[in-house]
Amino acid sequence: MNRDTQIKRAALIGALTTAATLYPGSAQAAGVSAGTSIENTATATYSNGATNETITSNTVSILVDEVLDVAVGSLDAGNVTLGSAGAFLTFQITNTGNGPEAYELAVNAALGGDDFDPSVAQIAYDSNGNDTYDAGIDTVIAAGGTTPEIDADDTLRVFVVAQLAGAVDDGDTADLRLTATAATGAGSPGTVFAGQGEGGGAAVVGTSTGEDQDEGTLVASVGAVSLTKTAAVLNQFNTTEPIPGASVTYTLVATISGSGSVTGLTVSDPIPAGTTYEPGSLTLNGSALSDAAGDDAGEAGAAGISVDLGDLAGGSSRTITFTVNLD
Repeated sequence: MNRDTQIKRAALIGALTTAATLYPGSAQAAGVSAGTSIENTATATYSNGATNETITSNTVSILVDEVLDVAVGSLDAGNVTLGSAGAFLTFQITNTGNGPEAYELAVNAALGGDDFDPSVAQIAYDSNGNDTYDAGIDTVIAAGGTTPEIDADDTLRVFVVAQLAGAVDDGDTADLRLTATAATGAGSPGTVFAGQGEGGGAAVVGTSTGEDQDEGTLVASVGAVSLTKTAAVLNQFNTTEPIPGASVTYTLVATISGSGSVTGLTVSDPIPAGTTYEPGSLTLNGSALSDAAGDDAGEAGAAGISVDLGDLAGGSSRTITFTVNLD
């Protein structure tokens, strides 16, 4: 490459970079498409006294280099609720360069300054184009993998799927950062990757350094259980003194607090020593339960009682009662 061509190429790259800086939201963020051959031939006309002549210069061709630029932005209007079923944050990757480029994606879920670090189940992109995450349908990007190539000035919607992890209280927040890096390379603006651009030209790092990032916030929605127990004694004299032969009715109240829910809640209580379970006395919210296992949510016997309350939302409660007799 001669000196004149080098100077022209440097000037063109500078013009492209300046355009990207001054007009970041324009339809052609990085100007002329990478791989475009820009050709120019000069002409001269003159008279030699006898005839009028026209001549042409040699044609100079310049192959437009690829500019590596990217923008990452969160598409969530605010904090995203994260419950027991998990949740996803939505980001948009925009290729602000001038040629097709794939991007390596990385998620940092341990930023510090928030309340907890969720687990990242996967990163996927919106392969069916319906703007929402569809488990088992949208294409998962494996760890260390890249997005498909994104055309210049085009976008790709990406979902970061997260799950609750560790000790989390209702309302705790977690921040996640998604970083996209040009697969061809990144670095200081102006860094050149020879021969790696579109059409065999160079790839030149633009003003974004070939990398960008944005963050989203998750808010935990979890339930917490409190369990209270009371006892009511009634003896054969219709008084409340706990004497042999008296009955003791225990009441257990399970209360779920928080904006979320709990799953698989089971309440168990052993029959105290010195007492005998009264068959058929087990109830749930005032309705009788069978003592036998498998008939309904409860079972009871000489060893104790157990009631499967299942999945319960915050703000709900369940009341269990059973009776024993003092030996």
